[in-house]
Amino acid sequence: MFTGIVLDIGRIRGSEPRGGDVRLTIEVQKLDLSKLAEGDSISVSGCCVTALALTPKSFQADLSRETLAVTTLGALKIGSAVNLEPALRAGDALGGHLVSGHVDAVAKVLARTEDARSLRLTIESPAPLARFIAAKGSVCLDGVSLTVNESGPASFGVNLIPHTQAVTTLGALKAGDRVNLEIDTVARYVARLLGQS
Repeated sequence: MFTGIVLDIGRIRGSEPRGGDVRLTIEVQKLDLSKLAEGDSISVSGCCVTALALTPKSFQADLSRETLAVTTLGALKIGSAVNLEPALRAGDALGGHLVSGHVDAVAKVLARTEDARSLRLTIESPAPLARFIAAKGSVCLDGVSLTVNESGPASFGVNLIPHTQAVTTLGALKAGDRVNLEIDTVARYVARLLGQS
C-alpha cells in the first residue's frame, strides 16, 4: 500500500526488452534506497513494482506484459521523469489516501488552465470508472493523491497547488498527455458490497 505522497522524482536510465517483458533502470535523486531491500514494493508513477538490483542511486523493475498493456510505463523513454514512493510501513504518516498501486485505467488530460497560483487539470473519466469518482473524494494520478474538485459523466477536475507542481511530474502535464488513474479503494469496495461491480 501507498499514500500517494510522492517522495522523489526519478529518471529512466535504462529500458531493456526481455522476452516480451521490459526491465527498467530508474535513477533516484533524493530517495534513500538503503531503507529498501530487494523485493520491496515501490510506486513508479502510480504502478506498484518490485525493486530489484538496488544501488545507492538506482533500482531496477521488471514490467510484465500486463503492466505494459494497462499503464503508461511502456511508453517511458530514457530520461523520462517518474513519481516515486516506497511502500507504506507500519507507523508511517498517512498524508494522502490509501493507494494500492494497481492502475485502473490510463486517462487523458483534457485541459490545463491556470487557477491563481494553482494549476487546474481536467481529466477524462473512463466510462466504467466515472461512477467511482466523486467531488471531494480522492483519486490517484501517476501516483499522486489528489482531491476531486468536480465530477461529471465524462470528466473530473483536480487542482495542483504550487508544492504539488514542484515535487511531482504533474506540473508538466498538458492536454493530450496520458496518466495512470487509480480510483479510491473505498469506493471500489463499497460498490462491490452493494453488488454494483
